[in-house]
Amino acid sequence: MEPKRVLIIEDDKAIAELEKDYLEMSNYKVTLQHDGAAALSDALANDYELIVLDLMLPSMDGFEICQRIREKKETPILIVSARKEDIDKIKGFKLGADDYLTKPFSPSELVARVTGHIERFARLTQGGGRVQKKEVIIRGLSIQLDSRRVSLHGKEIILTTKEYDLLLFMAENPDRVYSKEALLDKVWGIDCYGDTATVTVHIGKIREKIEKEADRDQFIETIWGAGYRFKV
Repeated sequence: MEPKRVLIIEDDKAIAELEKDYLEMSNYKVTLQHDGAAALSDALANDYELIVLDLMLPSMDGFEICQRIREKKETPILIVSARKEDIDKIKGFKLGADDYLTKPFSPSELVARVTGHIERFARLTQGGGRVQKKEVIIRGLSIQLDSRRVSLHGKEIILTTKEYDLLLFMAENPDRVYSKEALLDKVWGIDCYGDTATVTVHIGKIREKIEKEADRDQFIETIWGAGYRFKV
């Protein structure tokens, strides 16, 4: 089997080499980029299974790179940064990042997160045992499992990878209340250090896209003090 390809975008060469060594020991094929603009060109021109992205880079910062990649591709993006403020994490998730790991970190944790995201994305894009069901339809909202497309009353809705995953999970488990912690576990499936802001941001972005019209029924309810529920 061909090794999975990972792109590391990191201007600190010592950190980049450490990440590369640990990932290569786990049988990943790793490419390094240290400049923001060059890294963006590489990410858009080549197919990687995952991108490890620092935020503070020369010529172009990681936020812009994340946004530009997500406009073109669904490749999982793991931000690795020394910036620990919630506002930075929220901004990263809003721009389409799948996960956020703060420095300093354990190299083994980096490998675990990379592996988890790659395996999960592969299952979602290759069928993942869902061949028996092709589509979820609820009140004009259509979620197509094979093509990973979403439409509302016939109009296509563009979602990021994690927005799609979260919406699908909730639509397949309607009328049940899930806490932010439960959704973090069910959809992201890895230890995000209880960073429930991830869930809040993604719920907000989904609502912006599928609940634009005030005269239509809402899909995702906030159950104060408990979590969220998908209405059927």
